[in-house]
Amino acid sequence: MNAQKESGTATAHRVVILGAGYAGMSAAVQLAARVKRREGVRVTVVNTQERFTERMRLHMTATGQRLAELSIPELLAGTGAQFVRGWVTAVDAKAKTVRIDDDRILHYDTLVYGLGSVADTSAVPGVEDHAYILSSAQDAELLAARLGRLCSGTVVVVGSGLTGIESAAEIAERHPELNVVLLGRAEPGAAMNPKAKAYVHAALDRLGVKVRSGVEVVKVLPDAVELAGGENIAADAVLWTSGTRVSPLAASAGLAVDERGRILTDAALRSVSHPEVYAIGDAAAIRQGYGVMHGTCQGGMPTGVHAALSIDRVLRGKQPKPFRFGYYHTPVSLGRGDAVVQFTRPDDSPRRICLTGRMAVRYKETVTASPWPTYGRMNKMPASGAFWPRGGRFTRVREAR
Repeated sequence: MNAQKESGTATAHRVVILGAGYAGMSAAVQLAARVKRREGVRVTVVNTQERFTERMRLHMTATGQRLAELSIPELLAGTGAQFVRGWVTAVDAKAKTVRIDDDRILHYDTLVYGLGSVADTSAVPGVEDHAYILSSAQDAELLAARLGRLCSGTVVVVGSGLTGIESAAEIAERHPELNVVLLGRAEPGAAMNPKAKAYVHAALDRLGVKVRSGVEVVKVLPDAVELAGGENIAADAVLWTSGTRVSPLAASAGLAVDERGRILTDAALRSVSHPEVYAIGDAAAIRQGYGVMHGTCQGGMPTGVHAALSIDRVLRGKQPKPFRFGYYHTPVSLGRGDAVVQFTRPDDSPRRICLTGRMAVRYKETVTASPWPTYGRMNKMPASGAFWPRGGRFTRVREAR
């Protein structure tokens, strides 16, 4: 399929990219850079706001730290990609349309679905009404305002995964007047090697974070959380970091999804039910040899780039190549002056090597700061974004016999 020149009765090939997070921006910049000198292809990026959300820094925003204002339209200026601000309220896969804010319609020939995930506030009663979340900068700013009003009291962080660890450490460091309690089913750093896990526990202990593992929160109250078994823990603020969910729009559109609502993809990241739709980042159930990928920036950006490469190949009459990705690290900040970096095998299992302390802080900051300049480089040199660990034998998907 070759792109048609937009003249006479012919129309441009319309590529619409939904979401401008880490994956969506990677797809937008990579594709725009590759087709901007080619007539007959139009790229449109849809996002709810003009500001780029640095999700890896939201725990900093939540403690009142000021971050750079990164403008999506400014980055896309000159790339040829059009930016549309608005909420995606419906996708019609049959008509190949996207509804924006219920009053605008965008038509597409190829759709890149990168709406990502948000905190799951529906699984436990009271979360929606009484807990803070970190799905956006606005969410984080609400928590920062609440913490700023507290002169004393207890902040309960629910969820002992990476977001919970980083948030608990950041709050404890920035607000030593508050008691911070970290609750979770698993131990913090459970997926790390013994040295890295012990370092995480020691850092949380040094910061005064009280950790309780093996517990399950069954209800969030206005001034407490209730655990399975009936125990209540008093809380002046609750931060919910336990679990995520994706938008129901893909399922509502009739796209094939998994049990979590993520779009099922083929090896090239196309929807298995609608091949004109590519799914990237957290919105996609992407299978590798080690299983289905989980949502991280390190994996999300390559999915966006690969989708762009695949679309470009199809527009030039070629077949897209299979996507392969292997994990390589898990960097975790422990406040501004401490961190741990667990290096991993491609299947995300921990290696023996890890970094701690100031060296880990520098490493983590380099990783966290890298996406925005990477987009700038991709705009000038598209090929610079097409390098990531393919994972070797870990990522080969064996065909069923």
